[in-house]
Amino acid sequence: MSDSMKNILVVQGGGRPNGNTSQLVMSFAKGAEEAGHKVEIISLLKNEVKGCLGCNVCRYGKPCIQKDSFNDLVPKIESSDLIVFATPLYFWTLSSGLKAFIERFYCIAQEDPNPPLGRYEKYPAKDCALLVTAADDFFWTFEQVTSYYQFAVVNYLGFHDKGMLLAGGCGDTNGKPQIDKTNHLAEGYEFGKNIYR
Repeated sequence: MSDSMKNILVVQGGGRPNGNTSQLVMSFAKGAEEAGHKVEIISLLKNEVKGCLGCNVCRYGKPCIQKDSFNDLVPKIESSDLIVFATPLYFWTLSSGLKAFIERFYCIAQEDPNPPLGRYEKYPAKDCALLVTAADDFFWTFEQVTSYYQFAVVNYLGFHDKGMLLAGGCGDTNGKPQIDKTNHLAEGYEFGKNIYR
C-alpha cells in the first residue's frame, strides 16, 4: 500500500463551516484515507489568501511579497501529488477565495524558454480534481466553473485532471445544507476511495 500512497491537499474555498462543501470534502477525505492516502484539508476561510497584485516581484523563484497565508502553503502545494479544488458555486463559478488561491500560483512558476501554445511559463506537474456544490442542477449550472477549471488549471497550469464531482441540487441557499438528502456524499466517498485505482 505504501508505494501507492499519495499526498492529497484539499483546498476548500468557502462555504459555511458545516455546509454542503464541507460535508462533501469530509466524505472525499474519508474515502481517500481509507484507500491509504494522506489527506490534508486547507480552509481558505481560516487561511487568508489575497488575489495576485500582478507586481512581478516574485519572478522567478522569489516568494510573493504579500503578507498572508499563501507563502506558508507553498511547501504543501509542492509536496502534494494531488490538489483538490473544493468550492460552492458562487455566481456560476468558483469562489473568489479559490480564484485568488489559483492566481497566486504565479509565484511558483518557473521560466520556460519554449512554452507550449497558450502558456508563458511552467508549473509543477500535479494531479488535480474539482469538487463543486450548488443549490440547483440545470444543464448549464456547472458550465462556467468546469470551463474555468479546464482552461486555467488543466490547460494552463498543466495539471492532470483526475475528475470532477459536480454536486447539484443541494438545496436553497437560504436554508439548511441539504447535501445529505442527495447521493453526493456517497459519490464523494467513492471518488476519494477510487481516485488512484
